[in-house]
This record gives sequence, C-alpha cells and structure tokens, in this order.
Amino acid sequence: MNKNEKTIFQRLQGVEDELAKLGNIVFALKTTDITKYHANYADLSTDAALRAERMTCLLRNLVYISESSGKADYMRQAANAQDIRLEMKQGILSIFLPGLLPKRKVHTNTAFLHEPLNFALQEYLKEHTLPLFQECVICFSQVYDENLSLRRIRDYDNLEFKQILDTISTYVLRDDTALFCDSYHTTEMGTHDRTIVYIMEKSMFSDWVKNRQNHIETISEIL
Repeated sequence: MNKNEKTIFQRLQGVEDELAKLGNIVFALKTTDITKYHANYADLSTDAALRAERMTCLLRNLVYISESSGKADYMRQAANAQDIRLEMKQGILSIFLPGLLPKRKVHTNTAFLHEPLNFALQEYLKEHTLPLFQECVICFSQVYDENLSLRRIRDYDNLEFKQILDTISTYVLRDDTALFCDSYHTTEMGTHDRTIVYIMEKSMFSDWVKNRQNHIETISEIL
C-alpha cells in the first residue's frame, strides 16, 4: 500500500467510524420522546448534524485526492445541493443559504457551508458585477419550516452568523465593522428551513423592511 492509498484508507476509516456513531444517534433520536425530553432531542439532533458535516468534509478531501480538478467541480455541485444562490435586484443583494446551526459547543470543521458559499460568490462574480457596499445594512432572515414545532426557533445570538459574514464581506463589503455596517435579524415561517442574507445601502433599508412587513405576515419585529 503506497502513501496515497494509506491516506485514503485512513480517511475512509474515519468516515466509517463517524457513520457508525451517526447511526447510533439517529436511533436514539427515533426513540426519544420529543415532548418530554426536548432538551435531549435538541442535543442529539445537533450532534447528528455536526457529525454529518464532519463526514461531508472528510469525503470532500477524498474527492480532491482522487481527481486534481475535482475540487472546483465538486464545489459547484455542493453549492447546488445546498441551494446556495445569489440574486441582485434593485440594488439589493440576496444570498440564499441552508438553515444555520447553533454555535458549536466544541470546535468542528466549518467548511461544510463556507467552502461552497465562497465558491458560489466567486462563480457569480465571473458573470455578474457586484457593488462594494460602502455603508450598508445586512439583514439575516431565518426561515423555519412552518410544519414543525415553533420550539425549534433559536435566539439569534446562538447562531453562526459571524462565519457567514466573514465569507461574504471579502467580496461585497467595504468593511464589516459597526462603523460601516449595521446588522439586523428577522424570523419568518416558510415551506422549509433556510437562511437568506440581504445586503443593501442604509438609505434603502427603511423602505425595504416596510415593504416586507406588508407582504409577509410571519416576519418578526426587527431588533
């Protein structure tokens, strides 16, 4: 077994170990009474999601090893699979992302979302021009599946916004400090979980949020 084969084998072993642990957690989730043990269910489901992220990142490395040009091709497919999209209309940039997870209790690989997002931004700029927002507002809209319990809705402070902003700011913000950038958060109900990031100049924000509150009954009061 050469060095490359040994590395691949070791990483596959890591994926197999994570898969076994994930299977145990999923079984525990299936047998947990959500009503009685909501906190336990929340911890188990978060653990399951984080393990799945780690597995994804481990398997991505195998794609990169097996094919020298595989990273770009894979990231394009990963962005599509996560439905990461960008849209620029009337001076407002909208970035569509999967629903955000709570902040990690322990350090884990954050590449699951940020690598495809970074790639999507790069690809979008190849065919479109994005402004460099000078004094802007960034609105994080958390959309939750209306068919599931409202108890799933989390405090904004507990979600991974900073990592997302760090990835985006490189491409479209003059600076992400409070001097040039205001941050707002809303919660909406929808057909599925997702996060939408809206970026606009400060002069546009008042009219934009009034218009959204008129059209979306489930939007929360902006903090």
